[in-house]
Amino acid sequence: MLFLCQQGYEALLERELVAAGWPVAEKGPGWALGAGAPAAGLADLAFPHLTLLAPREFKGDSVNALALQLADFFLESLRGERIDAAWPCVFATVAEVVGLGRRASGVEKAFAELLRKKLARIAKLATPELPRGAGQARGLFVFFADFGRVFAAREAWLGGQRRMADDAAAPSRSYLKVEEAYIVLGREPAPGETVCDLGAAPGGWSYSAAKRGAKVVAIDNGPLKGGAFGHPLITHRLEDAFKFVPPPGGVCDWLFCDLVEEPHHVMQNIVAPWLAPGWCRRFVINLKFGHVDSLALLHEVRAPGSPFARHAANLRIRHLYHDREEFTVVGEAKS
Repeated sequence: MLFLCQQGYEALLERELVAAGWPVAEKGPGWALGAGAPAAGLADLAFPHLTLLAPREFKGDSVNALALQLADFFLESLRGERIDAAWPCVFATVAEVVGLGRRASGVEKAFAELLRKKLARIAKLATPELPRGAGQARGLFVFFADFGRVFAAREAWLGGQRRMADDAAAPSRSYLKVEEAYIVLGREPAPGETVCDLGAAPGGWSYSAAKRGAKVVAIDNGPLKGGAFGHPLITHRLEDAFKFVPPPGGVCDWLFCDLVEEPHHVMQNIVAPWLAPGWCRRFVINLKFGHVDSLALLHEVRAPGSPFARHAANLRIRHLYHDREEFTVVGEAKS
């Protein structure tokens, strides 16, 4: 399998794969090739954004040579298959190599033209976007490791990570992280739901929820800015996030937490106190791993005795496209 990750985190990706029992045969900028890995267990991996299942490798010196090989591969794989709905046809490259994006675009265009000539109806149903959400998908997934080296697969596993569109009113880039986290979880705040945002300033996550019609209590001694400042659905409370507790009997629909704090401190003093008594129904929590061993932290979060394992369901841990040295943990409180 071919695992794609955020560029710069290949070493951590390899460590995670090896720890999970997937030996790495080769790796490059933003990718690692796993040897003989089955599909089981992919949902538990944090660093892969997209995983090509049973990929085929193609080599060619020109755009047309690569496009022809990809077209032959795709058409051969269609035997006995009927496509009646939109299907993903995704050409990607993670490596920041000058001109590689143009090469990928050229091959994609040439491939599309070949497909139109052979199967116009199926070509019209192709969409260049990854399906929204996490899980297995079928289509055509192409990754350029270099100008003349391409991997392609009909099946892929999506972690849910993707680049999000910015909002001019959002007060910080952290807004993009929570927008991406909704896709991983498969749900987002709805009108009338309640959100508690611990460590809210400058308000990117609070703004994200409020723009969807949710009522937000933003907890932070720092100021809110941009679209979060003065928003009618955001109540700003100048309090310490670690000391704030909801009123007796109060349960919020969402707990947000993106604190620049040591991750064990967050787990012990926010995750456990909030999840154990059921003070929230769903959560999006960031854990910074810049000063701790990231793989050890992953193991601790998933360990049977961790507050997440004891009190959460549908737990997903991801290194998002918009994350830096941090994990985003999403899930639901056990009822």
